[in-house]
Amino acid sequence: MLDALDSSGYELARLILQRGVAGVYLVAFISSAAQFPALLGERGLLPVPRYLARIRRPPGPTLFSWRYSDALLRLVSFTGAAIAAILVLGLPQLGPPWLPMLAFVALWLLYMSIVNVGQVFYGFGWEILLLEAGFMAAFLGSDAVPAPVAIIWLFRWLVFRLEFGAGMIKMRGDSCWRDLTALYYHHETQPMPNPLSWWFHHLPRPLHKVEVLGNHFAQLVVPFFLFAPQPVASVAATIVITTQLWLVLSGNFAWLNVLTIILASSALADGPVAAVLPALVPGTGLREPTPLWFTAVALAAAVLLLVLSWKPLRNLFSHYQLMNASFNRWRLGNAYGAFGSITRRRYEVAVEGTDDADPDSAVWLEYGFHGKPGEPGRLPRQYAPYHLRLDWLMWFLALGSPGLDWFVPLLNKLLAADAPTLKLLRHDPFDGRPPRWIRARVYRYRYTSWGEWRRTGDWWVREPLGLFVPAFSARD
Repeated sequence: MLDALDSSGYELARLILQRGVAGVYLVAFISSAAQFPALLGERGLLPVPRYLARIRRPPGPTLFSWRYSDALLRLVSFTGAAIAAILVLGLPQLGPPWLPMLAFVALWLLYMSIVNVGQVFYGFGWEILLLEAGFMAAFLGSDAVPAPVAIIWLFRWLVFRLEFGAGMIKMRGDSCWRDLTALYYHHETQPMPNPLSWWFHHLPRPLHKVEVLGNHFAQLVVPFFLFAPQPVASVAATIVITTQLWLVLSGNFAWLNVLTIILASSALADGPVAAVLPALVPGTGLREPTPLWFTAVALAAAVLLLVLSWKPLRNLFSHYQLMNASFNRWRLGNAYGAFGSITRRRYEVAVEGTDDADPDSAVWLEYGFHGKPGEPGRLPRQYAPYHLRLDWLMWFLALGSPGLDWFVPLLNKLLAADAPTLKLLRHDPFDGRPPRWIRARVYRYRYTSWGEWRRTGDWWVREPLGLFVPAFSARD
């Protein structure tokens, strides 16, 4: 029996893992249904049909390798969202262990179909993290059988790779992580600040150094204790969860932090949790013995995942460590990491349009994005765990990442007042009408000081640096 490996039990851990991972899938599928057609659909910025026509084969299995249509994409997204919602409610978990297994395998395959044609808009580390977590969740069983501890331990190994990989990439990367000054800049220059980021940025600098030191402890030391006997492993999980909650409070990182919290719960054993919060631990009731077939399937999955762990293990200790990389087409056994380097200055690309005939003397109006700073007086909003893909790509564009293959089509869509594209934005200054001219400018942003904030009420100060794309019209 797999449950014989540990007598303390992991019913609470399984409940959190299954419902939590399914909840993140629900957000991911809703995000895809809302954004994918405008970004990557038949008439999107990087159309999937054109992408599939020019490559030999996709980077991994996908339903769309035979045919892509926006209608099929929505069917995949809504089907995935429905399955995820049923898992969040815990209904498949009430049946035999094969029922949640089929549901999670379906989520994994459906979302992998989207990711593998998502190109740069789906090139984030938390996409492959969600895929790996969904595959593993398929082998957690149902309420009819004890939580299989071999799979629970592999979830801890996933958290180890995620956290220790992020810690190592920081230590090998930017010197500001080693001299403890990274948070002098991070809250101001992170991709998508949230309502509290300004306040975090203005904490005393000695406290920022303590925060970085705490981050190094949580990512480079604590992960080893996830494999310690209980209750030490539960304490280690609590530290990981606490540091991730700190990141949730200070920024918008899609579902990365929420999913890490869910995965870290794999080290929370029922015994230690019941000693502190007994109401949280679910009862087990009378159970039949674990079916032999389920034991065999779970063990086979565990062996597969261990074999696929060799390359990410080597990567953790490599001088040329890869960050957020897959080593196989099935997106299992991946390498993770985040913020190996910290930008010292914040640059933003602003898109503007005008109805005036002469662009040189025109009054230009700015398009508003949901997650980008925009107007200096606008307080950044909280969007995570929802993923604003266009806004993230705009941040990378301002850093100098290649992006004209999708950015110029974006400008053309705005010039034509394309309705699906406009729905991705927070504000259209032309109320659905096409502007006569469009352009893109670059700004340098910084947070206001305490004095500037009291005097003006603004959260940002921005300085124009010049044109990114000169003005052009539909005739051009």
